[in-house]
Amino acid sequence: MSWLIRPILPLLLGCVLAWSLIPDEGQAQAPPESSATTEQSCSFGMAKGDPTHQCQVPIPAGCVIARFPGTDKPWTTISKAGRTFCTFDQKGTDWKTRITGQCTRCDSGHCTGQFMVRFECAKP
Repeated sequence: MSWLIRPILPLLLGCVLAWSLIPDEGQAQAPPESSATTEQSCSFGMAKGDPTHQCQVPIPAGCVIARFPGTDKPWTTISKAGRTFCTFDQKGTDWKTRITGQCTRCDSGHCTGQFMVRFECAKP
C-alpha cells in the first residue's frame, strides 16, 4: 500500500499548499452600530532592585474605556518581563480620569511593565 501513497504524497502536499495560498474574498467589517476604538499605553523598564514603578495611561479626548466584549470589565492588557508583579493601581485608577499601572520591585536582572487600555471614541 505504501508504494501507492509514496508517489501521490508530493502531489497531495502541493495541492494543499496551492489551496492555502488562494486569497479569501470576504472582508471583516465592524457592525454599523459599533464605535471606533483606539488603544493607549504606558510602559517602563527597571533594573534589578529598583523599587515599585508606576505610569499613567493617557485617556484620549472624547473617548471612554471600552468594555471587554460580553463583560462589564475594562478592556485592558498587562505585559511584563522579569521577576515583578504588575497590576492597575486601585487607588490611582478611577477608569474615568486616571488610569495608573504599577509594578512591584524588580527582583531579576531587569524588568519591564506595559499597560494597555482600549477606548471607544466618537466617530468623526
